[in-house]
This record gives sequence, C-alpha cells and structure tokens, in this order.
Amino acid sequence: MQRLTISMDDELALDFDELMRRKGYANRSEAFRDMLRRELGEMTLEQDKEGPCVAILSYIYDHHERQLSSRLAEMQHDHHGLTVSTMHAHLSHDECVETLILRGTTAQVEVFAESVMAQTGVRHGRLNLIPC
Repeated sequence: MQRLTISMDDELALDFDELMRRKGYANRSEAFRDMLRRELGEMTLEQDKEGPCVAILSYIYDHHERQLSSRLAEMQHDHHGLTVSTMHAHLSHDECVETLILRGTTAQVEVFAESVMAQTGVRHGRLNLIPC
C-alpha cells in the first residue's frame, strides 16, 4: 500500500469532512479511495464501450398502454444474453415499475436500455452502469 499526502484549503477540507460524515465513512482515506474508484470507473465506462459492465435499468410504465407489457417482455427475451434478472412491481392501478439487472458490454447495455426507455408508455427510466 502506498501513502499519499494531499493539501487542500480549509473550506474544501471542511466540506470533505462533512461529505465523509454524511456518507458514513470512518476515515478520510476510505472516502477518498471510494471517490477515486468511482471516477476511474466512470472514465473506463466512457472510454471503453466494448468493456464489460453490469447495470441496473429501472423504469416506470403505464401497463394500460397497448401491448407495452408484451413488447417489454419480448425485448428482454430477445436480449436474454444481457438480461440477468427482472423484478416487476405494481405501483398503482395504472403504473408498474420494473428493474432489470443487465450484463454485457457498455455499448450493448446502453443501446438496449435506450430502446426500452424510448418505448411509448415508459414514463421514467434510469440506467446505472457499473464497470466490472
């Protein structure tokens, strides 16, 4: 393990300590390591679209929209190599939420997620990519 020393102004140090406290870190080193891992992971995802990732795709949709439930299920079956797992829940009489765990290249996952979120009747969607 290497030891690094950094300097920062007092205001930034106080802000960092507050961030560390809110997120529940026991010490500055672990907080800094997590921030660095996250930044490096995001950079990898942006630069290497053919690199592997896992992802969480969540979306809310109107289950009364004509054939939407069937289209979404068919899309998942057509991409069974990407879809690891699906969870479905009923939010109201009209709305459902689905969360998919996906695994593949960043490019494949992004294209699939965008096609799902672009379906008529899908109201809100979010993709969270995690490098692996």
